[in-house]
Amino acid sequence: MKKVYLLLAVLLALSLMVSSCAAPSGGTGTPQVDVIKIGLNAELTGSIPKVGKSCKQGAELAVKEINDAGGLEVAGKKYPVQLFVEDDEDKADQAASVTQKLISQYGVLAVIGPNASRNGIPAAEIAENAKVPLIGPWPTNPKFTIDSKTGQPKKYVFRMMYLDSVQGVENARFVMEEFKAKKVAVLYDIASEYNKGMADVFKKSFEELGGEVVAFESYTSGDKDFTAQLTKIKAANPDVIFLPNYYSEVALQSQQAHNLGITSILMTTDASFSSELLTLGGKNVEGIYLYSTFTIEVGGVNPAAKKFIDAYKAQYGEFPDDVAALTYDSFGVIFQAIQKAEKIDRQAVRDVLATPFTYEGVTGKTTFTGTGDPLKSVYYVQVTDGQFKVYTPKYYHAKEQ
Repeated sequence: MKKVYLLLAVLLALSLMVSSCAAPSGGTGTPQVDVIKIGLNAELTGSIPKVGKSCKQGAELAVKEINDAGGLEVAGKKYPVQLFVEDDEDKADQAASVTQKLISQYGVLAVIGPNASRNGIPAAEIAENAKVPLIGPWPTNPKFTIDSKTGQPKKYVFRMMYLDSVQGVENARFVMEEFKAKKVAVLYDIASEYNKGMADVFKKSFEELGGEVVAFESYTSGDKDFTAQLTKIKAANPDVIFLPNYYSEVALQSQQAHNLGITSILMTTDASFSSELLTLGGKNVEGIYLYSTFTIEVGGVNPAAKKFIDAYKAQYGEFPDDVAALTYDSFGVIFQAIQKAEKIDRQAVRDVLATPFTYEGVTGKTTFTGTGDPLKSVYYVQVTDGQFKVYTPKYYHAKEQ
């Protein structure tokens, strides 16, 4: 009798597993949809937990607003949105596993995240193979939207950010034109796709502009002591030091640079655009420059941003950063695509995303031209009096991104 009960239990478990793996659309034997399931893959723990927290809060706010309005209207009917949140622990293998879980176990219509390129690249491969739309709020590495086997653009993967190639090139132009820099140094994480990719593009671009990279120093993820690399950089006497790294690392690098008496201009990237940079770095990050797609100040010129900033502050008691804003816009893009598709279907949503369109959101204008890589509004930012402030260049003129 025990064997019979055990067999029944196994059969029941298998039945539940099969039903949970059903796709969320009207295709291939799927039951009628009564809720829109969206998955969130975020770095809630690991080395950049503030990124994951901002991502989760941006997602929750977007879903809350839709559900408070009675749901998302699709072809004349309103559907509630159900959010499934998973922690990828800021690990590439876990990011892939989480994506598979969201698709297979929860049967989500689409996935938002991860954020770091090192996690987004393997997660995107899973989504592409499963033919499930995925939008990365923050990844900038070109590999995120390129199929590793064919070298062709992925068909189901999209991003809300500009490419490393855009930011790296513009940062090189910026330091040369704005600061008249002739010599620069670079310190980067050689084990991270984002950091290394950004460093390589910046170096190549600066040299092509006629500048000299007098030091190109690397370290490995998890390192805390950068004294040896910074000592070499100091000896090279660069005009600018470029730090294409995450906020926790840049805070330490800035502190150690100042402890060594380095007075070069410091410049980082969007990976450091977090309130944690200000908290961890304090006076050592005062004056540092970076490139971003969102700041609190844009609320003064963008009504959508102002509304979002006010709602986010009321909900969480803090101001949003670019990850929160980009995540919020990622949901806006998915919701818009579902409505245009007029059905809750993975392929139909993907087809809408792959058609050229422009989305006006809290991070400004995002224009998709038929690929996963959009054109994007951008700003230069400087830490001034302990806050991120939009920096208006005196000599540098940005090209359209």
